[in-house]
Amino acid sequence: MQIAERTVASFHYTLTAENGEVIDTSREREPLTYLHGAGNIVPGLEKAMGGRNTGDSFQVSVAPEEGYGPRHEEMVQVVPKSAFEGAPEPKPGMQFQGQGPQGPVMVTVTAVEGDQVTIDGNHPLAGKTLHFDIEVTDVREASEEELDHGHVHGAGEAHA
Repeated sequence: MQIAERTVASFHYTLTAENGEVIDTSREREPLTYLHGAGNIVPGLEKAMGGRNTGDSFQVSVAPEEGYGPRHEEMVQVVPKSAFEGAPEPKPGMQFQGQGPQGPVMVTVTAVEGDQVTIDGNHPLAGKTLHFDIEVTDVREASEEELDHGHVHGAGEAHA
């Protein structure tokens, strides 16, 4: 069975940066499982998965526009440390949920200098080309419940 609309695909992946550094991999755990066509994985990877079969292995590079989007410098802000009152002491690399104009947003602390904290609301992979090494492990028809809910149910499911 080929990966197409109304199918559930499972796959192992290794995601690497431009320099070959491994960012994430599923190789030491269960494959990632998603409902094809529901937007549960980045668009460029979903496009590359279409038409693949169980047992297929391939590599694909996904441009930022088809991944986590371009980087927006206006999403980097310097805020007073007092904005973190009641939260753990901010340190570079920590992530917090903040409130933006369009609702909740995850921010990453990138610097702490005195009473000033620099936060970045961009996804950590925004602006980066994503390099995937993929192995398709299973393809099956989606259940009506999965189609109704827009995501896979059960072990290895992807939630977006």
